[in-house]
Amino acid sequence: MAKKTKGKSDLKQNKGEEKIIKETIAKLLNILGVEGDFNFTQTEELIDVVLETKDSGVVIGYHGETLEALQLIASLSVFKKIGRFIRVSVEVGDYKKNRIGWLENLALQAKEQALSENREVPLPSLKSWERRIVHMFLQNDDSVVSESVGEGRSRTLIIKPR
Repeated sequence: MAKKTKGKSDLKQNKGEEKIIKETIAKLLNILGVEGDFNFTQTEELIDVVLETKDSGVVIGYHGETLEALQLIASLSVFKKIGRFIRVSVEVGDYKKNRIGWLENLALQAKEQALSENREVPLPSLKSWERRIVHMFLQNDDSVVSESVGEGRSRTLIIKPR
């Protein structure tokens, strides 16, 4: 059961909306039986939730699948209450922070391989948010270009020399 919560809005959203978001996230965590505290910050496009819980492994799930589902359900729940879609991102146990570091390292390795072998290097099995991290990490690189190809779960990120 989620306890103490603090909300902070970067755009000074109305207090009613902030309260609805806080209550919605707290209720969702309560329904899931997740005990802990959370804080959130809000921008026009994103609600960034930091969750502190002993249940981090349960919240993250296998390869982050439970966390991804929780974020989607939270986003849809907030949408239903306030009438506009705002993406909800949940950080728990530094999972995303660590995953982003790993993805950036993977992108550097793939870049080096693409340049040294002068060929495309595929990075399959990445989730959409993970592909986005790699694209953003390499977007200003003059030596390689990244692109996603394929559909659905078989979508693959390709890194190739310019």
